Amino acid sequence: MGLSNGESSRFASAASISDVPVEDRYFLLIEAVQDYAIFMLDTHGQVASWNPGAQRIKGYTADEIIGRHFSAFYTPEDIAAGKPDRELHVATTEGRVEDEGWRLRRDGSRFWANVVISAVHNASGTLLGFAKVTRDLTGRMRLEELERANAVSTQVQMARENEQKRIARELHDDLGQRLTALKMSVALLEADLDARSETQPLTSQTHELQMQIDWMTAALRRISADLRPPLLDDLGLAAALDWLAEDFTKRYRVQASVHLEPAEPEFSEFASTALFRIVQEALTNVARHANATRVRVEMTCMGPFLSLDIEDDGDGVELDRLPEKHSFGLLGIRERVRQLRGNVTFSSSPDNGFRVAIQVPVDALR
Repeated sequence: MGLSNGESSRFASAASISDVPVEDRYFLLIEAVQDYAIFMLDTHGQVASWNPGAQRIKGYTADEIIGRHFSAFYTPEDIAAGKPDRELHVATTEGRVEDEGWRLRRDGSRFWANVVISAVHNASGTLLGFAKVTRDLTGRMRLEELERANAVSTQVQMARENEQKRIARELHDDLGQRLTALKMSVALLEADLDARSETQPLTSQTHELQMQIDWMTAALRRISADLRPPLLDDLGLAAALDWLAEDFTKRYRVQASVHLEPAEPEFSEFASTALFRIVQEALTNVARHANATRVRVEMTCMGPFLSLDIEDDGDGVELDRLPEKHSFGLLGIRERVRQLRGNVTFSSSPDNGFRVAIQVPVDALR
């Protein structure tokens, strides 16, 4: 609402707040508050005063709102349910009422508000009206929603990893053993066929069958390792990354190197899995899009932060015009880094390769 010329001149001679009359200090206090809407309602719920904080939060000027019923701040569904009148009734009978819910601004947009309505009485106990204080909690609510979403995302990721671990184990231990047993049976059959002259011509077919079983076994191991490399669980992150780089080099003929400092980092299972998946996703992007000949993975854990750099010598891209097929993989990297409370930057330009630089607080890895 601001101070009028008369009010300004009333306080102009004051050298300090202690020189201002006590009854005027409360007025100055309410006028100075910007983060809360503080205003009065008459006994019928009509707005009787308006502070600058109310104008900032709700969007009405004093001239636009004083004299109107405070239900203007409520959503249509709350009005239909009789919430404004009910809150005045509770404040009248119990002295105050507090509520959190959606409220409306002048432009019709919604915000999440904490509202306290207190009954105001004179010395004889007669109800004079109500004091209403509103705080905009939209930012806090959205932060809480984001934190809940992050927690759910992390739980989903952990459940997914556990399921992949289970499937990989079953493929490796169950189906892998069955293929091994099948190959042994075929080998025994081949020896039996080779022992008799009339069936010797069939041995070439059984030999071919054994080769197909070998190919199936190799494919099964590759699929199982892609789902969840057993080295990650059995020997730790360093061994898993070494295997990943070696497998990547063999599969795509792109020279991959890994350097860790310290050589055997000790992180939680969740952190080790996340870091492994980050490197795996980055290498997948290199194989699909970079046209590179070399890729370097360097992880350093010194002081309060872990640094992870993944850099290739490929074609590079214009980051502001990153293709969707490329950015999808980077989105997965961002999500995993976020789950570790870290930050990630991407740097690249045409013909200058691509670099992923990650920093994660060490206390998020324990």
